[in-house]
Amino acid sequence: MTEQPAHLDEREGPDAELRADIRRIGTLLGQTLARQEGRPLLDLVEEIRALVRQDAPAAAERLAAMDITTGTKLARAFSTYFHLANITEQVHRARDLRRRRAKEGGWLDQAAKRIAEQGVPADEIAAAARRLAVRPVFTAHPTEAARRSILSKLRQVADSLDAESAAAVLYGDTDTTVSTKRFAELIDLLWQTDELRLDRPDPLDEARNAVYYLKDLYAEAAPQVLDDLAETLRRLGVETAPTSRPLTFGSWIGGDRDGNPFVTPAVTRDVLLIQHEHGIQAAEKVMDKLIEELSVSRRLRGVSLDLSASLAQDLDNLPEVAARFRRVNAEEPYRLKVRAIKAKLANTRARLQSGTPHVAGRDYLGSDELIADLELMRASLARNSGQLSAVGVVATAIRQVSAFGLQLATLDVREHAEKHHEVLQQMYTQVGEVEDYATLDRTERTKLLATELTGRRPLSSADTPLTDSARKTFDVFHTIRDAQDRFGMDVIETYIISMTLGVDDVLAAAVLAREAGLIDIQTGRARVNIVPLLETPAELDAGGDLLDEMLSMPAYREIVRARGDLQEVMLGYSDSNKEAGITTSQWRIHKAQRSLRDVAARHGVRLRLFHGRGGTVGRGGGPTHEAILAQPYGTLDGAIKVTEQGEVISDKYTVPALARENLELTTAAVLQATLLHTTQTVDPARLAVWDSTMDTASDAAFQAYRALVENPDLPAYFWAATPTELLGALNIGSRPAKRPNADAGLGGLRAIPWVFGWTQTRQIVPGWFGVGSGLAAVRAAGQGDVLGEMHENWQFFRTFLSNVAMMLAKTDLSIARRYVETLVPENLHPIFATIEAEYDRTVQEVLAITGEPQILAAQPELSRTLGVRDTYLEPLHHLQVALLRQYRDLGDGGRQLPTAPGTRRGPSDSTALERALLTTVNGIAAGMRNTG
Repeated sequence: MTEQPAHLDEREGPDAELRADIRRIGTLLGQTLARQEGRPLLDLVEEIRALVRQDAPAAAERLAAMDITTGTKLARAFSTYFHLANITEQVHRARDLRRRRAKEGGWLDQAAKRIAEQGVPADEIAAAARRLAVRPVFTAHPTEAARRSILSKLRQVADSLDAESAAAVLYGDTDTTVSTKRFAELIDLLWQTDELRLDRPDPLDEARNAVYYLKDLYAEAAPQVLDDLAETLRRLGVETAPTSRPLTFGSWIGGDRDGNPFVTPAVTRDVLLIQHEHGIQAAEKVMDKLIEELSVSRRLRGVSLDLSASLAQDLDNLPEVAARFRRVNAEEPYRLKVRAIKAKLANTRARLQSGTPHVAGRDYLGSDELIADLELMRASLARNSGQLSAVGVVATAIRQVSAFGLQLATLDVREHAEKHHEVLQQMYTQVGEVEDYATLDRTERTKLLATELTGRRPLSSADTPLTDSARKTFDVFHTIRDAQDRFGMDVIETYIISMTLGVDDVLAAAVLAREAGLIDIQTGRARVNIVPLLETPAELDAGGDLLDEMLSMPAYREIVRARGDLQEVMLGYSDSNKEAGITTSQWRIHKAQRSLRDVAARHGVRLRLFHGRGGTVGRGGGPTHEAILAQPYGTLDGAIKVTEQGEVISDKYTVPALARENLELTTAAVLQATLLHTTQTVDPARLAVWDSTMDTASDAAFQAYRALVENPDLPAYFWAATPTELLGALNIGSRPAKRPNADAGLGGLRAIPWVFGWTQTRQIVPGWFGVGSGLAAVRAAGQGDVLGEMHENWQFFRTFLSNVAMMLAKTDLSIARRYVETLVPENLHPIFATIEAEYDRTVQEVLAITGEPQILAAQPELSRTLGVRDTYLEPLHHLQVALLRQYRDLGDGGRQLPTAPGTRRGPSDSTALERALLTTVNGIAAGMRNTG
């Protein structure tokens, strides 16, 4: 099973090494197939690959006639190939970036060069450095189809490839016999590992998955980036304290309650315990390194009085520090101090597990006291001829602990706005002041809640009767307070309100936070940020007015003041895209950022935008670096949060070298945008023309997109043409695919399954539909030349078109047609004709703007990679179509096609068929590098 180049020159060029490694891995996979299943399976794989290239209809017929057992093995073979090709590409991507780093410097070096060229004063750089706060936020959104068992073995393949490459650099050409044997062993183990999950993961499983990556980032990538950032700023004339937090990590796992009934207050507490167990382990490893390094003797160098006093106090408070260490390290104060720190970490672990109170001097409450201990050591070294260690290994340790704390990641909590009103309705019923809270309009609720927030009386008591649903919502606020008391204030900072439609939605959460003791206007205390999430086009349009009204209310302004005059707003990419299409979603998010920026500046408040981006372009994804630089000027003032989810996490962070590059790339983009993108550089009149042009494109694109999604036949078409009913059976996430009380249509379907269905069938409607109509409307209005000017001079528009082009390249309507012709009733085929027409229009319009002869012409290596993948993807698609046909016939006796999840369950003999289908789903997801 190998990649077979047609010409010799395909073995040359910039990607020759990558292709050679993929051929080698493919050959080893072929040997595994022959060894594990027999030569006939390998022969079948090669036969199908050749047949697809020569006669696709014949290949489709051959696959349709295949028995389920053979089809499953064939699908697994192609799926395994994609997993191996993906990890090999990741390794080579990291390798290429390392080479470029050696020649041109890293991303931070390049950002620093641009900053220096612009002559930015050192005091401005220092101020920006103090505000720098980049936070990737890991979510449990279910888009990673591969099991952890598969991913861990792929990581071992990556490590072996890297080790082999490193040996070749050190020693020249080396004998690869040993590494080849190891690859063969790992591929055998991959083949013997079930790629399908037996059960749906619960939130604790999802938390453990995030911890896997966070611990790796703690140990390697993050400290490298933080050290590089400190050195970069030093070269720009700015010294930064190791205790600063320019890069931290967040998580929604165990805190995101919106639509997930499995995230309870108890689950939130358990997730925090898991994070702390592993966070403390990571800190202990850092301390072990310090013990190994800091062998400084008091007999040879002095030690500060502060450190001596602190150490003496520790030894009095911590009898558990072994007598052996007290004796052996008696003249090594730094080692002995770190022994005391380790004892406190162990006591912290025991305290958290038992739930006993914090004891100052014996354990840590959060990371501040730990950092203070390390700072004492750093200061002592700096004053006693240990400057290099102070700015070296000790500073690195402080940066690690400052970035990750003891919790690894700060947990965000999210809940739907209506849930808060449900609680308040019951509370107001008890106090008897409001006849019927539910009948109040938004203006009345806003006035009531604003008055409530400034008052002193409690609205509830410990025995206030609430329904189970309301009690669970209210208990979350108490859980936040208890968690902060138990783990430290940094453990939960943010409360996010989904579907924020008005100021009353924000005030409702604030009042409940006050009831739980998290907010007190009278004393100026606010222990959480209250964050509106703007998800729909209408909310995005009204975002500036919403923020203005919030900040104009004295009571709410006091909350913001208590939080350091920082207001966070979250922007939802997925749902706005699903509702309005990619053009309108992207444009309204861009305009919302401008409006929010201007309102925040008027009120003297710093704005932190939280970008809720999905993995795919259809859910707001795409290259992070370009997306950051494409934001409107002044919207990025050092602080940013960005969601990382599903397959994006494994793609970015599985390979340590690639993890470093991705973290550095994001940090460098934020630093550059903060310092260099602060004022408008485009002539206002010119920008007004561009804005008007985008308005025209957006309006026409929206009409085209809504005409599609409002077609009454679209739900039937979508469920018939796609394998979306199988998403739940993949067991890739704890959250249900449909919203509560959703009907069989598409309105209640979440954005992930929406994108999943279109992607599996290569239609990828969310990634481009409507774009062609929008651009054509601009051209019809005589503004075609403006589009070219925008592409040349406007980062936002250029990034938008680049992402659309990628989705057009991944779209294959000849494959999609196979799904439609086989699975969709003929009366629904006109919908596919509409999709085809818009695809052709979009390709034509994009090429007219870029001037390229074909999509991705400027990226030949990527285009070739996608082409090679198609020779392996096409058999999986044909097999999936055939299996879906059989599966649905079993489920309903062939009488009708399913219209929604839950209607396709067949008799027990459909189990093998479902397994075969899920295998094709996994394989296509791996080949497309996207699930949803």
